[in-house]
Amino acid sequence: MIKLFKHLVLASCLLITGLASAATVTVDRSNPYTLMNEVAKVAFNRIKSEQVALQADPEQLRVVVEEELLPYVNVKYAAYKVLGRNLRGSTEGEREIFLKAFKDYLVASYAQVLTQYTDQKLEIEKPKAIDSKRKVVAVGVDILDATRPTIHLDFKLRKNSKTGEWYAFDMVAEGVSLLDTKQSEWSGELAKKGIISVAKQLEALAQQPLKTEAPK
Repeated sequence: MIKLFKHLVLASCLLITGLASAATVTVDRSNPYTLMNEVAKVAFNRIKSEQVALQADPEQLRVVVEEELLPYVNVKYAAYKVLGRNLRGSTEGEREIFLKAFKDYLVASYAQVLTQYTDQKLEIEKPKAIDSKRKVVAVGVDILDATRPTIHLDFKLRKNSKTGEWYAFDMVAEGVSLLDTKQSEWSGELAKKGIISVAKQLEALAQQPLKTEAPK
């Protein structure tokens, strides 16, 4: 299960890094399918073109993720979903500290996984009609790898009710949500030691140097 999620998070990073690559071009964010398909076209060209520099200095991946990825991810919504019931009764200060730690943890996690990139390819689900009342849509993605079986994922995007724009916030693999998994993993610590304690643990994890690994 750990290896599976490792590869799935890699797929998530590769896809969302496509959103990063599209930061300098005009992308239609009014439709989740269009958004995912448009950014996927530039994702791998960017990753491949920067591989030499990023392999030489993997810490630069943090910069790529923070400056280019995060604008397309609803980090606050994801963080609050992880907090779950612990969000109730928390103070504004606790939420701010956890949000900062969660963001740094995401940046480090995505950057670490991106150090393992080889030559994976993606096939994005073609656009479908969406009811104007829908706020959450899952876009299917197939991960094609020459050395592994094809993996199907569903990336969940949420519509901003004020702007009408869509943002990624979760990934579901084999019926399992990564956010739900993290919520389950940290719920005990949150209940016993509190938000600040878990935030400190996340910051400590985020500050660990990135490590390069030979592709498997």
